[in-house]
Amino acid sequence: MIQTEKFKRVPEHIGIIPDGNRRWALDHELEKHEGYAHGVDPGMRLVELCAAYGVKEATFYAFTVDNTKRAQTQIQAYTQACINAVQAAANLDYNIMALGNRDSKFFPPELYDYANTRVSYGKGVLNLNFLVNYSWKWDLSQLGEAGVSAANVEKGIASRDIPRMDMIIRWGGRRRLSGFLPVQSVYSDFYVVEDYWPDFKDEHFLDALRWYQDCDVTLGG
Repeated sequence: MIQTEKFKRVPEHIGIIPDGNRRWALDHELEKHEGYAHGVDPGMRLVELCAAYGVKEATFYAFTVDNTKRAQTQIQAYTQACINAVQAAANLDYNIMALGNRDSKFFPPELYDYANTRVSYGKGVLNLNFLVNYSWKWDLSQLGEAGVSAANVEKGIASRDIPRMDMIIRWGGRRRLSGFLPVQSVYSDFYVVEDYWPDFKDEHFLDALRWYQDCDVTLGG
């Protein structure tokens, strides 16, 4: 049971960059690849918090095409962690999608049923997206082929079913987007947690919501 704090404003869509798994592993005298498995339970806890506080959509930056340049042990570990996270969320009250390049060998077959399509479970209280083998180049690659105008760019990208993000939270202290949904992040407020992702605490999320209360959301107007 989650005892919710009252907030006047709650972002409808939160982007999540769960960074710092490898650094956390080294700090705990583990191999780099061993850190990823410790990020699954924090992810499920954050999803529970999002649903409890009325967030309508959450998007996790699971792994990117650039990440596939890492050591094979790391590729296997973060891929398995991603599979475990999606399977842990399945059959709960969420609408799940795994967005990314399904045609690549790096897209796990275990997630084909969720590939670029939304699968609904139960009450569907939260849209839950995982970016799997994602890159911004792949996302935008269809624009030229479709002849989409700049005014309608949101309709021509591969991630068109994911709406604009109100807030992005990044763990691990880094202050960069790393190619995270460039169209949807254009007006996102950006909150950084210094702690590594496997050290997730409820207070990280609550501090982000408290900070968001004073954000001036003008969308450029």
